[in-house]
Amino acid sequence: MADGENPSVTRFREYLRIKTVQPNPDYESCKKWLLNQAKDIGLTSQVFEYVKGKPIILLTWTGRDPELPAILLNSHTDVVPVFEDKWSCDPFEAYKRENGDIIARGAQDMKCVGTSYLEAIRCLKDQDKQPCRTIHLSYVPDEEIGGHDGMKLFVKSEDFKKLNIGFALDEGIACPHNALKVFYGERTTWWIDVITRGNTGHGSKFINDTAVSKLHRIINKLLSFRESQEMQLEIGRDRSGRKYTLGNVTSINLTILQAGAQYNIIPQEAKAGFDIRISPDVNLKDFKELLEKLIKSESDTTLEYVHYHGDNSCTPLDDSNVWWVTFRDFCDVRNISIEPEIFPAATDSRYLREFGIPALGVSYIKNTPVLLHDHDERINENLFLEGIEFYTDLITHLANIQTI
Repeated sequence: MADGENPSVTRFREYLRIKTVQPNPDYESCKKWLLNQAKDIGLTSQVFEYVKGKPIILLTWTGRDPELPAILLNSHTDVVPVFEDKWSCDPFEAYKRENGDIIARGAQDMKCVGTSYLEAIRCLKDQDKQPCRTIHLSYVPDEEIGGHDGMKLFVKSEDFKKLNIGFALDEGIACPHNALKVFYGERTTWWIDVITRGNTGHGSKFINDTAVSKLHRIINKLLSFRESQEMQLEIGRDRSGRKYTLGNVTSINLTILQAGAQYNIIPQEAKAGFDIRISPDVNLKDFKELLEKLIKSESDTTLEYVHYHGDNSCTPLDDSNVWWVTFRDFCDVRNISIEPEIFPAATDSRYLREFGIPALGVSYIKNTPVLLHDHDERINENLFLEGIEFYTDLITHLANIQTI
């Protein structure tokens, strides 16, 4: 422990030093560290491994009334790769500057949250404040690459059903000003390949109906839709009159292009890959039909879904949802500004909401630049400690709701 350093900060930096970086995350060391924390705090633990080498660690504090639906505090253990030459220090050193900034991959996304859960429960256990509801802490793998071998399998398991989850907290993102971003839904992610086939021949000729000319027309149509959505982002307002954020519109980006064998041969096949993020305001069935109609307007063309999620459920933000009301009122009393939004990318919360479990994504990171997946990702130690207090009080309120 560094001289005079808060033990919670020391443990946070220990967690950051575990290299759970994709594509070869050290999940074994991470598992051992989390199980040691559970033992030290006094939590029961289980490890589920639906895919070999990808453990899900579940820590549990049984409530006074375990028959009530439980609270789930979810976080993912993996982090994204780094470009070390762009960092001011070793990304896995958890270096702390003189001003208290802790620089490490995962500092924002999302080991600060996973550690805050542990420290909040540690605090409540030390004060002997057993909650009414059971609290589960889940530490899941592979969120950064889609969660297919992690949360997606977990929510479908009998192990998960036995937990009787009533509400979940998950990750948010940093906010550059004095507020917390709170996510109640997210855009649906589709990754598609469009494959066209056409006439081939010598590269010196004007050949009609080539694979590239077909693909060009499809790309133009999709990018035209993209432009319309970009314009909506500039001028659009939601039902409450707030300016649109990225989560309110549908984005389409051309990310992969493949065609050709050599310069003097017209390709007989061409492929384009698109990353599509669909707003929850869009009917997925209608959008799918529109997309397929547009692409199949060209002959001998194939549409393949590389990644497809068929649900865009959101957590209600009204008085019918006691979890939201409790969270909102909790923040109001403490003069914490919150900004409810649709998450522009994807988190494991989508798998929970698909099964009807209300979930809110919030990371206690305010007055801080958004640096997830960026160089010199960081959080200040004072803000981290403030976040522990936030989660300690919030978990107390949520876990002691008596009736729904």
